[in-house]
Amino acid sequence: DAMNPSGSPIHLEARAVSRRFEIPQDLGQRIAGWIGAGGDRRAVQAVERADLQVHRGKVLGLVGESGCGKSTLGRMLAGILPPSDGQVLLDGQPVMQPGDHRKTTARVQMIFQDPFASLDPRMRIGEAIAEGPLVHGLVTRAEAAAYVAHWLQRVGLGADIAQRFPHQFSGGQRQRIAIARALAMQPDTLICDEPVASLDVSIQAQVLNLFLQLKTELSLTMVFISHHLGVVRHLCDRVAVMYLGRIVEQAPAAGLYTQPLHPYTRALLDSVPHLDLQATSEAVVTLPVPIRGELPSPLDPPPGCHFHLRCPVAEARCREQAPAMERAGTDHRVACHRWQKSITPSGQP
Repeated sequence: DAMNPSGSPIHLEARAVSRRFEIPQDLGQRIAGWIGAGGDRRAVQAVERADLQVHRGKVLGLVGESGCGKSTLGRMLAGILPPSDGQVLLDGQPVMQPGDHRKTTARVQMIFQDPFASLDPRMRIGEAIAEGPLVHGLVTRAEAAAYVAHWLQRVGLGADIAQRFPHQFSGGQRQRIAIARALAMQPDTLICDEPVASLDVSIQAQVLNLFLQLKTELSLTMVFISHHLGVVRHLCDRVAVMYLGRIVEQAPAAGLYTQPLHPYTRALLDSVPHLDLQATSEAVVTLPVPIRGELPSPLDPPPGCHFHLRCPVAEARCREQAPAMERAGTDHRVACHRWQKSITPSGQP
């Protein structure tokens, strides 16, 4: 669909995007290959035929356990990593073709999980923020100091910190600096890869509120990657759930949280503790239920539906046939053989 129900056009899109990583051979394997006794090279299918649509001015949450391919997909959306197959489109134009290694477009900026690792420890804050805009001609050297001060103030930091180094700041402050550096490139899209995962819970809320404020003020389109459904609940307009390289469910945030259709989505929601206010004004804490089993190795994914080994409702065909993505309503899609059977007559999962 070119438009979503609110009338926003598609801004960023992934069409059947896949990414494979070849596993380097060790010395023994290389020697075996030289004498003709080597086996086939092994590869990890990090992302498999993922379809995503991000509408202009909206926030898409991309959630799933660690190791499911979220960050790889995020890097392809940002144009940092070329897809092995498929296309990423920005306003209908390819960001990168398969095998393309050109530099990423300045219109899409990525914010990483660890701001200390993404900031050069030898570079002053002001230099780090000004570097990209200077290279891209967005600002002159005479204007750089005022430009840096403007973006530091937009993220709630003082302009006087520009001469300091990253190690002199807390984790929350460093993440604000990383956000300022990304915004200084004047992007229309942010790809945020677990940007609050390494922060204390008290700081997480501050940074999430900053993202909400900036999204409104700057009319940003965002992809917010997280392993925690609770983190993205109040930030995202839509949520896509990913499991072992595949998108398994997509829906508006309200619909996904109130009526999740895929067993994996329900398991993710059950693994998050939440507070219920009862009619008696008493608060009842629902304790988390861990997802049973371990995430399979992407080197050897199970056949059929990747989730069937951990799924409480799997049947024979789940072990043999990968489910196709189906419409489950006007704006709800799910890849599960049993999603219709998992809905009770009352409409609740």
